[in-house]
Amino acid sequence: MRKIYSLLAITIVLISCGEKKTTSVASLVSTGNLKELTAKKKEITTNLEEINKDLEAINAAISIKDTVKKLPLITTFLAKETVFNHYLELQGNVKTKQNILIYPEMPGILKRILVKEGQRVSKGQLLAIIDDGGIGNQVAQLEATTQFAKTTFERQKRLWEQKIGSEIQFLQTKTNYEAQRNSLKQLKSQQAKASIRAPFTGVIDDVIKEPGTVIAPGQGSEIFRIVNLNNMYVEAEVPERYITSITKNKDVKVSFPVLGTSVDSKIRQVGSFINPNNRSFKIEVSVLNKDGNVKPNLTAKLQINDYTDAKAVLIPQSIISENANGEQFIYTIKNKNADQEAIAERVIIKTGKTQGNLIEVLDNLPVGTEIIEEGARSVNNGQTVKVINK
Repeated sequence: MRKIYSLLAITIVLISCGEKKTTSVASLVSTGNLKELTAKKKEITTNLEEINKDLEAINAAISIKDTVKKLPLITTFLAKETVFNHYLELQGNVKTKQNILIYPEMPGILKRILVKEGQRVSKGQLLAIIDDGGIGNQVAQLEATTQFAKTTFERQKRLWEQKIGSEIQFLQTKTNYEAQRNSLKQLKSQQAKASIRAPFTGVIDDVIKEPGTVIAPGQGSEIFRIVNLNNMYVEAEVPERYITSITKNKDVKVSFPVLGTSVDSKIRQVGSFINPNNRSFKIEVSVLNKDGNVKPNLTAKLQINDYTDAKAVLIPQSIISENANGEQFIYTIKNKNADQEAIAERVIIKTGKTQGNLIEVLDNLPVGTEIIEEGARSVNNGQTVKVINK
């Protein structure tokens, strides 16, 4: 209302003398001398001063008579200290160090397979048998000759202890027995390779070969895949700038979007090598897998607490604006009266880390300051506003 009356007064004054002044000024600009131009400038300046005085008087009268104030409506909140936990969010993959393919250690025909896919097996359990090509018969024969060499050696030893016989005979029988025993041990070791056993406790994930297949050590002769789902972990890459804040035993929240579940864990290992290609280092986070739903190569999201401030001041990011100099500012209020009317004041702030929609204010915002929230982007510095907090 005040602006309408002010514009009306200016319009009336300008209309009353506009055409004459415009013509006079145009004439002086084209034909007048310096003295005439200076005099005209002084006249116009005097008139403007009188007009401004009249406008101020009119505005003052309007303020007295206009009892309806149209003030911007805002809401506010108080700046207060709170505990601020910042979390670094990363994506990683589930892995297990016990996820291997089992190869044969000797050539031959796969004679029998004793387990099925999905079967849980114990460490050392027999999984399959390879035809040993007669090694078993050789072992039986060598066992007999070894037993004979042992008997001969023991008899010769007793005679030697009784000072009967020569030392050469004693040493010959001893050497023969030890040679037979070592040969038997080596042959049994070779025979054991025909029996394929579980290297650790786990689950047979895949049976790759069928009985009767000719196999040999090397690529392409995989027989089983065995996986242990108990000793799982998430591997992720962390940017090098976090090398001082991401340490062993840090608390981590692990989420599995596909499963819709999350677990609390800790960092069990931090890599000592920075990858020069992406300037990052690896971490491992242990994962409990009681129900067996977590599988190798499953995608996981990690939230790692890398920063905590016990006395932080947090505000919504949505109320922050930026000026032409790149400075961030918010609006606070001062001089609030009983009618909840106050003056908006622009405050330059310095911000820190963010978490969700909240951002930490590091400077120039004392605890207890009343900050404009709703309406923060529609007010001006020094403008009168009305607080309508519920």
